[in-house]
Amino acid sequence: MPSSTRRARERASTRERIVEAALTVLEAEGAAALTIRRIAADVEYTAPIVYQYFASKDALIVELIAHGYELMLAEAKRIAGEERDVDRRFLGVARGYMRFAAEHPHLFAVMNNGIVIAADERQRVTKPTVDLLLELITTWADAHGVVLADPVEAGEIVWGALYGIASLGQLGVIGAERAERLGEQALATILRGWLAGPT
Repeated sequence: MPSSTRRARERASTRERIVEAALTVLEAEGAAALTIRRIAADVEYTAPIVYQYFASKDALIVELIAHGYELMLAEAKRIAGEERDVDRRFLGVARGYMRFAAEHPHLFAVMNNGIVIAADERQRVTKPTVDLLLELITTWADAHGVVLADPVEAGEIVWGALYGIASLGQLGVIGAERAERLGEQALATILRGWLAGPT
């Protein structure tokens, strides 16, 4: 194996270890515990070495946000792939989203609340998840003969409703189990409204 290939693999492995260490700290202790010095200690490097991979704590957080969306997308694809009925598939993905928020509260919070990243960067990391949602909406609409004026707006309505309910679950206002149930009810209500057509 050429030395350049070996170095590239070692660099990728080190970067992955840093991200995993940061994710472990985040999930166990929350965003306040995330510091470059702490992550460096956990992977047994010095802070300057970590800075070779991530220019700042914010850059590391952007990587965690991207990782969170990758985890969410993988689960949504798994759920969608197991269900042939389009309505149950849609509701299953909604349940999966609510469950993700409950099982990864600190990661969900970093992905959605209070972390300011550039709009183009946020669009980059959310695009695959948004694309899956739009595909679900389009498939559902085609299966039911529903013409949606704007599928992108439809996606924003669904995501906004699920995000809002998941956030209430995160805050302890309604609890995780109830949030999952209410998220499913909210989506079912939205779909019934689209089936009924314009009022």
